[in-house]
Amino acid sequence: MRVTVVGAAGQLGRALSRRAQGVQLRAFGSADLDITDSAAAEALLDADDVVINCAAYTAVDQAETDEERAYAVNADGARALAAACARTGARLIHVSTDYVFAGNAEKPYDIDAPTAPATAYGRTKLAGELAVHEELPSAHVVRTAWVYTGEGGDFVATMRRLERERETLDVVNDQVGSPTFADDLADGLLELAQHPEAPPLLHLTNGGVASWFDLAQATFELIGADPARVRPCTSAQFIRPAPRPAYSVLSDRAWVDAGLTPLRDWRAGLSAALHE
Repeated sequence: MRVTVVGAAGQLGRALSRRAQGVQLRAFGSADLDITDSAAAEALLDADDVVINCAAYTAVDQAETDEERAYAVNADGARALAAACARTGARLIHVSTDYVFAGNAEKPYDIDAPTAPATAYGRTKLAGELAVHEELPSAHVVRTAWVYTGEGGDFVATMRRLERERETLDVVNDQVGSPTFADDLADGLLELAQHPEAPPLLHLTNGGVASWFDLAQATFELIGADPARVRPCTSAQFIRPAPRPAYSVLSDRAWVDAGLTPLRDWRAGLSAALHE
């Protein structure tokens, strides 16, 4: 088995490269492989490959006015890569998102919950899921949410930066999900690569539930800052082009039922991100 990461320059792609111990791994960024070019992908793959597709257009707000480009990457690119895997016999693990749901649930979304994306980003990612399974029914589609590394420009990294720059910080407390450390997600996907018999649709996040306010306060606490400096506010105070899900917790029941290892609680993942 050879693990081939597509979209390797993103936060999850980089985490996979860090965490892939004891396996043969290749990593392709967008400069190395245009996933909309199925022939180019096919030339790189063979039946030994397990392809993990992390490539995505993830600019949620920008997608509202650039849906054509988002669709080209998230749907057309996903289809082209799945077709290349089908022709070469490679396996495919395709990463998707909680945004395929309406985001207004009252209990965790299971894999068979009705999809109803409320944003252009969500629509294009759902189209990608459907395209992958049309081209390659045996592919694994894995939905995740709230992914961070604690570096660069993600939410946790931003909280660390703003802690140094501001005395207080207002963060929304009416959007709820499961913060997911990219390294933990990478470990789960690498485990899945060893289990071709697993179901074709799965959810994977760190355990537990949090609001963005909870995540910000926990970040402050773990870096030795006063969490009381983070103040709760509502989404109405931060209007953005794309609506954010009010509740998009994903159930990992199918993952656990498949005999795969559940990810640790989100607070433990956050501690690892900030200190290990």
